[in-house]
Amino acid sequence: MRERLFAAAERVVARDGAAALTSRAITAEAGCAKGVLHTHFAGLDEFVAELLLDRFACSARDAAALQAKVGQATVADNLQEVVLALLDSLPPAVVGLAMTRPAAALHTREGFQSGAPAFDAIQHAFTAYLRAEQRGGRLPVGADVATVALALVGTTHHLLMTRTPGQGEEAQATTQRLLAVLLGG
Repeated sequence: MRERLFAAAERVVARDGAAALTSRAITAEAGCAKGVLHTHFAGLDEFVAELLLDRFACSARDAAALQAKVGQATVADNLQEVVLALLDSLPPAVVGLAMTRPAAALHTREGFQSGAPAFDAIQHAFTAYLRAEQRGGRLPVGADVATVALALVGTTHHLLMTRTPGQGEEAQATTQRLLAVLLGG
């Protein structure tokens, strides 16, 4: 039910904008009773925060799955795939809601402080992946892979917080340029 409500909220925001996101709009979009959201969440702020935390957890799992791609495709393509998936999984309006609603922002921070995966988990996964590629000879031995991972996560965070809907191609181009610089190609 949580995922059904999360997906419904994302559709409402994509179609009608962040201002249209209400408990009633979410449950109507999900095709369930009006009170269902409040059965699973204390209110809209907690719901928005939990949506954001869920999408970060999915992105952290995607980043951790990079280990299975060591030696496949190109290092840049593998990293870009995860970055773009993260950007796609968090609509700008949802991120904005979670940051501009004080109670949602507080709940999100508390979730991160309690160990919910966030950018640090993604950064660690990027670093581990890059070290494995380095051991495999696909990156120079002297490459500072921890700094590469940090720069990539920082840029991803910036894109997440500043982009507007419809900037997918621009984010992709920015990520490609950054990876070319960071990976020396």
